[in-house]
Amino acid sequence: MTCTMRELRTGAADGGAARALPSFERIAVVGATGLVGREALTLLAERSVEPERVSALASERSGGGKAAYGGASIPVGVATERALRGVDLALLCADSSVARALTPGLLARGVTVIDNSAAHRMDPSVPLVVPSVNGEALDGRPLLVANPNCSTIILLSALDPLRRAFGVEAVDVATYQAASGAGARGVEELLRQARAFAAGADAAPEAFPEPCLFNVFCHESAVDPDTGLNGEEAKIIAESRRIWLDRALAVSPTCVRTPTLRAHAQAVRVRLMRPATEREVRERIALTPGLLVVDDRGRGRFPTPLRASGRDEVLVGRIRPDPATGCAGDERCKAFQMFVCADQLRVGAALNALRIAERLDALRGGG
Repeated sequence: MTCTMRELRTGAADGGAARALPSFERIAVVGATGLVGREALTLLAERSVEPERVSALASERSGGGKAAYGGASIPVGVATERALRGVDLALLCADSSVARALTPGLLARGVTVIDNSAAHRMDPSVPLVVPSVNGEALDGRPLLVANPNCSTIILLSALDPLRRAFGVEAVDVATYQAASGAGARGVEELLRQARAFAAGADAAPEAFPEPCLFNVFCHESAVDPDTGLNGEEAKIIAESRRIWLDRALAVSPTCVRTPTLRAHAQAVRVRLMRPATEREVRERIALTPGLLVVDDRGRGRFPTPLRASGRDEVLVGRIRPDPATGCAGDERCKAFQMFVCADQLRVGAALNALRIAERLDALRGGG
């Protein structure tokens, strides 16, 4: 399988239904020139949301241009209180400082806000939602909803069918995170270093603490001197416990950055509360909407970041009993391993936000 640069940057279109999100007449995408914001615009266009219903907004530095929307383009304005007047739904795809500045005014005007930043994720009064996992948290039709971290969304999406069927006691996960997880600067740095290498030159790291090309390194978020956890690892632990409503959940993450453009990968070990066979685990995953088993041992075909790029599914493969358990054949076992890949800009960010909006729209009588 090959991916074009366009697919790596913007994802692949999959069609859409007419008159999407009817209860939200006007929709604003704040941070529309960033990678997640552009993905949100792509998803709205795929769902045939009319361009006149969409306001693309960005910072003063990035506003004033055009943003791709379907086969056309729409103007990019500056994200101000004035520009957001009359909006029914705001998809915040900017950083935490922007979210904190804009959210109070939006909520005061009754605007539904879905925040992709970390600003509200650990606020107990704000639902932290993956619709396929804890969508019932939206039943009260909250005005403000927090989108979890991309790695948390991918991990819990893959494991939730096992939690529902067998219970989950502990999760060990090593994440291999694409350069685009650090935004456009991360992508540009990886490409710049690749061009420099091809020309026989060096390119010093700027967006990352280490060279990204031909390298794997600790996620660039700050490492806590007391716990030894970097910020990404701490997010996965706290958010997983909050979403699954399980403060006792044992989560042991290790997060690294890899020289890939798009889509995160995860090596996962899950310990179940009740034993299951490998066949049962596979069936639970395969029957879950949004998950796709890619696990052909004969042909060596498994999830990869390239295979996951531009897709709306979480790819799950390498499903097997943990060999440390001594389980063989189709014996019942409590610990399993798997390899998971998903497009973190779609599944882990913009698509999750849009699915939140779609569920809220249905609860408001729009769907």
